[in-house]
Formats: sequence, structure tokens, C-alpha cells
Amino acid sequence: MIIRLARIKDLHDIMKMYKSCVMGMIAHNITQWDNKYPNQEIILKDLKNKTYFVAEKNNEIIGGINIDKLQDEVYNSIKWNDKSEKFLVVHRLAVKEEFWNQKVGKKLMSFAENRAFKNNLSSIRLDTYSENPIALKFYEKIGYLRLGAIDLKPGKKEYYCFEKLLFSNSN
Repeated sequence: MIIRLARIKDLHDIMKMYKSCVMGMIAHNITQWDNKYPNQEIILKDLKNKTYFVAEKNNEIIGGINIDKLQDEVYNSIKWNDKSEKFLVVHRLAVKEEFWNQKVGKKLMSFAENRAFKNNLSSIRLDTYSENPIALKFYEKIGYLRLGAIDLKPGKKEYYCFEKLLFSNSN
């Protein structure tokens, strides 16, 4: 498996990967995503910003992740451990359903952490749906701390914010 910067021409295959992931989530009664999100417009913007990376196996896109420095305003309500403001934010981590439990998500997160580390950043931040037990367990297992809850989508359950410090001196 390789992880590389995604290209515009990958959009169709990325959306196929998301469709598979969303169908798997729905089969597990997880309603975090649907046919409206993540959508082609959002992913195309990620691709144009050169912040979207894909996991590829035998020339097939099996996972994806957006890594940037953009956080929703509601993140400001969280008491982050990293006070340096030198962080990356992970968005839209997904793996094609047939590749779940093959450590693709873990490799994508390690990729994000290494990218942050190489750029002298102090932490990774992210949020996930409070009613996604698979994601909650995953992030905790790989060392992320749950720091609080935010309301990202009115009418939906809350989202939990997670953080992982990459340096012990994050002040």
C-alpha cells in the first residue's frame, strides 16, 4: 500500500471509496455520513488545495484523508492541550468497506502524524460523530484524547473533538 497526494483525476475513484465506506457505516447503524456528505464539491476543493491524500493498493484507491490547518469555529470552544497553535486537522478519513480492519486508517493517521512532525507541528486535531463507536474506539486506541464535544450539525448528535500531542513540550 502506498499513500500519495491525490490528483483531480482521482475524484471518481475517491467518491466510489466514500460510497463504499458510507454503505458500511449505514450497515453498522452509523449515520455520520450519507449521500450528501462527503460530496464531490468538498473533495474537489480538497484536491485543488492539495490537502487530500489517498491510500492505494494495486492501483485501487482504498482510503483517503484530508489534512490541513483549517478548523471549524466551534473548535475554539475546546480546551486544547496544545497551546502552541501549531497543529494539523484531519478531516474525512475513510476506508473502503472491504478494507476495514486491515490497518489502512491507522496508516493514514500515521502518515498525517509524520507529516505534522516533519513540519515541526505539535499536534493533530480532529472530530468524529459521537454515535460512531467504531471511530471513537479507533482514535482512542491510536493515542488520541477526547477533549470535549461540539455541535457541528444542528439537529444531529454532537461530535467529539480529539487531539494527539506529537511533542511533549507543546506550550
